[in-house]
Order: sequence, then C-alpha cells, then structure tokens
Amino acid sequence: MQLNWDNLKVKMSDPVRTTVREMKFEAMTPVQAACIPLLLSNKDIAAEAVTGSGKTCAFLIPMIELILKRHKEKPLQKHEILGLVISPTRELATQTSEIVDKFCANIPHVNQLLIVGGNSVNQDIAKLYKQGGHIIVATPGRLEDLLTRQKISDYNIHLALKSLEMLILDEADRLLELGFEKSLNAIFQYLPSQRRTGLFSATQTKQVALLIRAGLRNPVMVTVKEKNNAANVTGETSVSNDLSTPSTLSNYYMIVEPKLKLATLISFIRTQDPHTKFIVFFSTCAAVEYFSYVLNSILSVPGQASRPVLALHGKMRERRHKIFGEVRAWGSKGGILVCTDLMARGVDIPCVDWVVQYDVPGSAASFVHRCGRTARIGQSGRALVMLMSNEDAYPCFIKSNQKVLLEEVASLSITEDTFQSVLTSVRELQLNDRAMFDKANRAFVSYVQAYGKHECSVLLQVKDLDLVSCALSFGLLRLPRMPELKNRKVEHFTAVDIDFNTIGYKNPQRETKRKKCLRVYEQTGEWPDAKFKGKGGDKGKRKKKQTVAWSEKKAKKEASQEKRAKRKEVKQMKEETGVGRKRKKRSEVSEEELKEMAKDIGLLRKLKKKKVRELNPLLIYFINRRGIHIKQTKNP
Repeated sequence: MQLNWDNLKVKMSDPVRTTVREMKFEAMTPVQAACIPLLLSNKDIAAEAVTGSGKTCAFLIPMIELILKRHKEKPLQKHEILGLVISPTRELATQTSEIVDKFCANIPHVNQLLIVGGNSVNQDIAKLYKQGGHIIVATPGRLEDLLTRQKISDYNIHLALKSLEMLILDEADRLLELGFEKSLNAIFQYLPSQRRTGLFSATQTKQVALLIRAGLRNPVMVTVKEKNNAANVTGETSVSNDLSTPSTLSNYYMIVEPKLKLATLISFIRTQDPHTKFIVFFSTCAAVEYFSYVLNSILSVPGQASRPVLALHGKMRERRHKIFGEVRAWGSKGGILVCTDLMARGVDIPCVDWVVQYDVPGSAASFVHRCGRTARIGQSGRALVMLMSNEDAYPCFIKSNQKVLLEEVASLSITEDTFQSVLTSVRELQLNDRAMFDKANRAFVSYVQAYGKHECSVLLQVKDLDLVSCALSFGLLRLPRMPELKNRKVEHFTAVDIDFNTIGYKNPQRETKRKKCLRVYEQTGEWPDAKFKGKGGDKGKRKKKQTVAWSEKKAKKEASQEKRAKRKEVKQMKEETGVGRKRKKRSEVSEEELKEMAKDIGLLRKLKKKKVRELNPLLIYFINRRGIHIKQTKNP
C-alpha cells in the first residue's frame, strides 16, 4: 500500500511540504511514516531500517518542523544550535548537509553548517561565529575537538548547545565500528538532557544497544524491514524471515575462474549500456588504487567518449571530498566508481544501476551495505558478487546469516585470446611505469592478507586460494615474496623474462632518485634507505643479510622435501605391516620393592619427628629426584 504524505498523522508546514515535492518524493517510505510522528510527539526513537529506505528525511523533517515551531514561539537567535546530526564519515555528513540545504532554501531564517575534518578548527569556529548554524551536521571527531577546546574568540559553542532540541545519531552501528564510542560519550556530556534523540541504524548490535541505554530515554524501538516484497513495520521485534535488502533489489552471483576475474569484469562492463552507472567494490585501498588505473586505461577508447573511472578509499585525505562531489555530479550519466567499504554505508549516489562486488566483503553485514548503494528509496537496482570456485558456499551463508537470496547467473564466456589480451595490456602498464608495477604488487599482497582476516574464515581460507591464478588476474610480472606462497607449487606461473631494474618511473623525480639508489646498490651491495641512515659512519646502516644462491636454496629445499617424503613412506609401511619398534612394557612392582619403599617412608617420618639424625645419601638423592628437597643437618 502506498503511504501518501496526506495520510501522515501530523501536519507538515508549507515550506517542508514544498521541499518534499521539489525532491520528487511522491509517497512516504515506511520508516518515514513510523518515525516522523514519534519524533514530533517528544519521543526518543531507535530505528532499524534496511539501507536505502529514506532514513535521512525521516529525521530531518521532524527536526525542521520543531525548529519552525520554536521560531513561532520566539524568534531564532543567530548563535542557537537547535538540531545536531552526527554522521560517521565526511561523505555521509556532506550528503546529509546537502539535503538540509534544500529545506533551508525554502526557509530563509533557518541556516545550517557542515563541520567535518579537512579544515582547521579555528576556521570552523570562525564560520560558526560569522554565520551561525541552527542545524549542525558533523563528524564525531571534529565535534569533540570543538567541544573540548577552551573558548576561542567571542563564540561559545557550549552556550549555543543549551538550546538543542534534537540530536540524531545517523548510522549508529557504523559510528561504533569506527571506534567513536568514547567521542560520543564525551559529546553527550555537553548536551542538555531535555532533548529528543533519534538513533538510526541499518543493523542493531550489542554495542548499539549499550549506546541506546547511554544516550536515549525510554526510546520507542522501530524496526522496518522488507518481508515478502512488502514493508513490515513493528514496534519491538522483527519477523525472523524478514529480508535485509529492499524488495526492488535483484541480487546475483557468478562463479568465475580466478585468473579470468578481471577479464570477466571488463567484458561485463562493456556489455552494459554506456550510460550505466557502476560501483565496483574491492577489499583493500591498494587494490582500489591499482584497479582504478587498470580499468581507466583498458576501457578508454581513443577518439571516443568513455565512462569516467574514479577511485575512493579511506587513505585518501584531501581528495576524498572533491572526488565524492564529482561522483554525485554524474547524475544520469554513466560512470564507474571503484571503492572500498568506505562507500558501503549511508552515502547516496543517485541512479546507481549496478553494484559489483569484485572481492567478497570482510563481513556478512558489509555485503548487505554494499548492495544497498543501489535500489534506494523505491528505485530498482541490481547487485552482482563475483565468486571463485572455492567460495561457492558463500550464497548459502549469506542466505542464512543475512536473509538475502542470491540468484546464480552464468559466467561470461572468456576465450583464451581475450584473457591474453587483457593480461598483456595490464603488464604493459607496469612495464611502462614502475609506479604501476609497485601498485600491482601491493594490491596482490594486501588482497591475500585481507582474505585471511575474513569474518567467515570457515568458508574462506587462504589455503584454498589458487594464488597463482589470482596473481594472473592481477597481471603480475612476477610473484612477490610473501609467506603465503611458501611451499606452494608455482611452476605454472611464468614470470616476464626481463631485468626488473630496467623498469623506470614515469615521474622524473622518482626515477632520478631510483637511479641514484641503484648506483649505490651496485657499488656497495646495500640499498640506501632514509629510515636506516645514521649521522656518523656506519652507525645507522641496515645490516645486509648474507645471501645464498637461489639454486643452492632450491637444492636444499628439494632435499628436505625428499627426506620428509621418505620418512612418511617408512611410517606408512610400518603402519601397514605392523613392523616397528615396540614400546617396552613397564615391569610390575615387586613385593620387596614395596617393602623397601615403606621402610624409606618410615625413615622420612622419623626424620621429620627428629628421631633420626642422618639418612642414607643414596636415599636422599632419590627423594630429591621426586621433587622433595631434604636438607641434611649436622650432629650438634
């Protein structure tokens, strides 16, 4: 049943209604229908709703309505803070701030301010003093920094927060996952107790339950999930067979041979319409850095307009905000965003057609959050996870753990020529620029390390990975040195037959520095490293390990393997034939030995009662062997 805005239990003001129409929200979502009346009736709420269900408007509409009501009673002061939204990341805070701006455009006397990392604290305080902010959207770290500092200039944020009407904790489970629990507890101390608090989350965990106890007063629990393709709203509990993803989202999985993963991804993207918008998830920052360059290079066609390929991950600092803005500006145009789980929670990128999970996520919950970047607020969307043969049990795990049904689709037919063409292109990128060679190696090593830390380690184990085939999907020129490759058969990996020292950097400065270091290495046998430079003589030099010829190492390794094989063969033969050294049976204790032992115990008792002065030295030796230490005393 469609939830019309006219059926809302409370009446919305004209400016808010106008903004809702401008954003083309024709009907309410279930979470909006449940939460707006509760927040407007002075209730604290803890809401759990599937991703992409319209949670942002569910708390912004009542927040703005309360501010307008307050304005009617008493005109708003410039330095009053009436609404506070705390978001886990800059991207989510920026997105929420943009929606607040749309409401404020129709309400001139209400303004808002975004406070996130990236600028200096003094700049944020100067903005607050100059323009004020009735609604503050902030990340917890920066807000805590503002609150715990001493009074700067003529602005007092503690005084401004005394007027607070509503606090919102957006993506609360994510706030706790990122380690902001202490920051939140510190922030709570500066906020008035007489306030409305809303906690919104995609999942309810034990940590979230503890946060509810600490920050909310008698909250109403709201759970909104998808069940049998229809929304289900309950007050306290959710039904066990609820779905964790929207009913408009189609989830697929594809079994792919490890070495063909990259070629399959490229072919899949090429089969889609040029205006299709993709989000491709990788497990590590290094993989995002590497594959974003690879996809951009291979998918670019000279003389034709190609899809833009952008990368976002957690190690980006200053560029993140700019790139996120570019992605949101795509609108209905096609594009590919390559990212980590940084973009898996809360952020809303309009009109995403496909979410592709190139790597299996680190946790089952992350799987759901990744899928939720498409099919938002009633729109349709599709999500695909690319699995290898050793991961074929993963769909069943997701079905039982997250109540998400995955439909299998046939893998694309990739010929040997197509695979070799992609492999050659990727390797040429590395041969032309050492920076790409370094990125490829870092990406592969980080991928294997991340795989070993997966939450579902029973199903996904590094020992089951075909590391050589995975290395081919990364287009590696040679296998890196790493413990996971120890005792693995790597004969069918053919490294590129070149002198790797001849691969140079495109960046002239880096290449000059590398050549200088290479000359020192050729002369001294040591690679100069700034971390190990001493101030005088050889004080800080890194000692070079004495190297052994590779052929000698290999011969030793083969010899030890041969010895192990022989031992195993002998052991197996003995087990089959029953021949072998038998353990000597322990002889039974005779009567004479028992009598002798009883006599010794009697002597010990007499010694204790000081009836005997001396013991046989041999007896003392055996007693001491048993752990009882006897000290012989001399006669007086």
